[in-house]
Parts: sequence; C-alpha cells; structure tokens
Amino acid sequence: MPEAKPELDAIDRRLIVATQAGLPRVSRPYDAIAAQLGIGGDEVLRRLQRMLEVGVIRRIGAVPNHYAIGYTANGMSVWNVDDARIDALGARVGALDFVTHCYRRPRRLPDWPYNLFAMVHSRNREEVAARVEEIAALLGDACRAHDILYSTAILKKTGLRISE
Repeated sequence: MPEAKPELDAIDRRLIVATQAGLPRVSRPYDAIAAQLGIGGDEVLRRLQRMLEVGVIRRIGAVPNHYAIGYTANGMSVWNVDDARIDALGARVGALDFVTHCYRRPRRLPDWPYNLFAMVHSRNREEVAARVEEIAALLGDACRAHDILYSTAILKKTGLRISE
C-alpha cells in the first residue's frame, strides 16, 4: 500500500514560504513569523515540528556564510575508506567539531575511489590540511587514500523554494 502524503493546509504553505529564506534575525523569530501569519508562536512551533516528523521538511538549522565569518579556506576532504568500517568511522568523523558535514557516497571506479566526504572550513589551507591530517589519524589503516578539494566559490546555500 503506498504511503499517504502529508496534508498541508494554507497556513502550512504560508509558513514554509515565510521561513524558506531563513528565520528573522530577532530574539524571538518564531513569534515574528507568527505575527506575520496571524497565528501564535506556539502554533508555528507545533506546525514546524509536525512537518519535521512527517518529512515535509528535513531540518531547521543555521546555514552560515563561512566566507563572511573569515573561513575562506573550505576543503572537501575525500576518503577511500574500508566499506566494512565506513559507517562507524563516518559517524566519528562527522562528530568532529571542525567537520561541518560528512556523508557516504558511492565510488566511481576506476577514476574515483573515494566513498567518504567530510567538509572542513578554516582561515587558510594550512589549517585545513592540519585538520585533514587529524581525520587521517582517526581513520588509521581503514583509509587507503585521501585528497582535499578546495572551494573557489559558494555554489549553493539554499534548498528547494516554493511560491505562494
């Protein structure tokens, strides 16, 4: 039996539109959105929680502009990690305070042997390289090879957008 699609009413859609470009930079952003929509702040939170639970939205989180806060060296470290150990090791890499996101991807042999990706932001490439060496030490002999791909521009900082 196919899974039922979550029902969104007009307020849910307006809430998505009101938040998709980011929350207002005020001390009580949910109350500000609530005032815009003509509902209470607790209703905004309840609706967002329900949409998270049913998968309409995946997460609510900060998306910093790393360049604006001085982190101009952005390196995607790529790793060829033993498949039998990648889940456990990936969780450990992702938990490092200097890794902003970490995920598993399929290899594309013979040209691309890497299956674990971990983003590291820093003030310069030397700091990124030092952090990558920390990851290499953590991975130990489970890692066969790695490299760093440095960003040259911000390509995307937004998710899917809907219109009213």
